[in-house]
Amino acid sequence: MSLRETHLVELVDGDGRAVGSATVADAHQEPGRLHRAFSVFLQDAEGRVLLQRRAAVKTRFPLRWGNSCCGHPGPGETVTEAAGRRLAEELSVRDVALTEVGTYTYRAADPVTGRVEHEYDHVLVGRLPDGVVPEPDPAEIAELRWVSPPSLRADLPAAPQSYAPWLAGVFEVLLGSLSQQPDTLAERPAALLTEGPGGR
Repeated sequence: MSLRETHLVELVDGDGRAVGSATVADAHQEPGRLHRAFSVFLQDAEGRVLLQRRAAVKTRFPLRWGNSCCGHPGPGETVTEAAGRRLAEELSVRDVALTEVGTYTYRAADPVTGRVEHEYDHVLVGRLPDGVVPEPDPAEIAELRWVSPPSLRADLPAAPQSYAPWLAGVFEVLLGSLSQQPDTLAERPAALLTEGPGGR
């Protein structure tokens, strides 16, 4: 068992209220215990989002594409504190202002390992500072890729097995937040929801 599997996560009820704690390993055993998590989307100046391909050693959904960074706050740790810590650990990215844009609750079992993700997932977004190049930790990330929101929205239903099972849900939360913010770079013309597939 890796050291990370022994870390504590915060168990929650269906409304996101803390009800206890468990180790990462225990929380992800069948049938899965609902716990707090976060999913971060980093954006660039063009409104693209950064995706990471999860490392082969991951115990849950290895080598699938997910959002920029994921993780679990420890008991009593705020979501933004935990997300900032994981951005530094996984991508060597620091000092990004993160905004929570919603939550997404899901349950998904890995078909190979049998591990279960049952998470109350806080979705956060932040702009990658100009000139900062993410440096992925190979123990966590196999590769990175920038993709436009319209391209990702088209590809998710076309190739679902290529993606982590939570990505479609947290991405829809992101899109919903962008539609409420006309001045957001990532929204730019209405093509956000109508543009066809592009590079990914």
